[in-house]
Amino acid sequence: MRIGLFSDTYPPFINGVSTSVLMLKKGLEKLGHKVFVVTVNSESFSYREEENVLMIPSVPIGLFDYRISGIYPIRARKIIKNWNLDVIHTHTEFGIGTFARLISKQYNIPLVHTYHTMYEEYIYYITKGYFKGTSKKLVEYLTLFLCDKTIDELIVPTKKAYELFKNKYNVKRDVHIIPTGIEVEKFYKENTDKKDVLDLKKELGLKKDDFVILNIGRIAKEKNIEFLINAHKTLVKKNKKAKLVIVGDGPGVDDLYKLVDKNNLEKNVIFTGKVPWDNVAKYYLMSDVFTTASKSETQGLTVIEAMAASKCVVTIKDESFENVITDKKDGFFFKKEAEYVDIMNELSNNKKLRDEIGKNALKTANEYSSISYAKKVLDVYNLVINKDPNIVKRIIHGAKRVLKKSGDNNE
Repeated sequence: MRIGLFSDTYPPFINGVSTSVLMLKKGLEKLGHKVFVVTVNSESFSYREEENVLMIPSVPIGLFDYRISGIYPIRARKIIKNWNLDVIHTHTEFGIGTFARLISKQYNIPLVHTYHTMYEEYIYYITKGYFKGTSKKLVEYLTLFLCDKTIDELIVPTKKAYELFKNKYNVKRDVHIIPTGIEVEKFYKENTDKKDVLDLKKELGLKKDDFVILNIGRIAKEKNIEFLINAHKTLVKKNKKAKLVIVGDGPGVDDLYKLVDKNNLEKNVIFTGKVPWDNVAKYYLMSDVFTTASKSETQGLTVIEAMAASKCVVTIKDESFENVITDKKDGFFFKKEAEYVDIMNELSNNKKLRDEIGKNALKTANEYSSISYAKKVLDVYNLVINKDPNIVKRIIHGAKRVLKKSGDNNE
């Protein structure tokens, strides 16, 4: 199958969506499919094409590091036409997502869409608290138009996102729940040199007997890192060795620095800033526990990455994480600060428990491999192709599958 993935974010830009697209590309290619990516050029206002990735001119939108492309870049259309795509899979609603919808209509290519972002959680950055009710209605209208009326099939990564469409927005279409996969092997402890992990701890000023709590991600209001810092103040009163390491950057970092200063936690809270993607595994491995208090996730890939590193995860009780974690088996849930502090105290004093939870966490993480992810998405591709009203195209797709299966059997 010839597949086009369209996204406004893609490595080297790192966030949950770019990771999801990269993992899907790798998984599909391992299964023998030809995959093309259309994304923005984050470095300059020009076209670049390398290894089946087409980067088109874009401009910053003034929100985090995001960029947006033109709605209908002519040069890109000509390149994509020659790809002879069987299916288009969009991972953004705007910019390149709009372009993909136009290409889909023009060339009669089935379109699958994955809804990655709970936009209602991000309204604050645009409205600054004003017109909240009106803004939510506008988000609902745009979401329904872009994720229901203009696509053939809809994928969401969690039950939380599924219920948004089914229970709140009352959509009648099928909604497929397919959790994003990750390259779990990247985070296995045996795949990183122990010396590199120890060197990182020294670099961060951490001692051998420190109890290291890790948080990784974009630093912003909706990530609720403020909760972790406030809870850490209480935790440190009971455990001076508890250290909170915050990896990442974002619009909320200055406020968190001020909060740390206010609570006199400079010796117990460490900000690393952004780190290269290739180094992320070391940060998981040098920690004792991974935590997040965010309720804005559609899935929370960092939780699965931490579990793949055999780490105990402690998360706020939210539907995004309930699909992944079984409480007290491969992680822990908390609702309030007191619960969080009690869990962390217990884990800091019980390495055997941390190791046992970590082993179970690894087993869970292995269920989220990129191959498993790609196979489930392929089922949706085949569904949408078989629904194509163009009988000639359906016959061609069917013949391709038969020929490929025949070839596999002859190997």
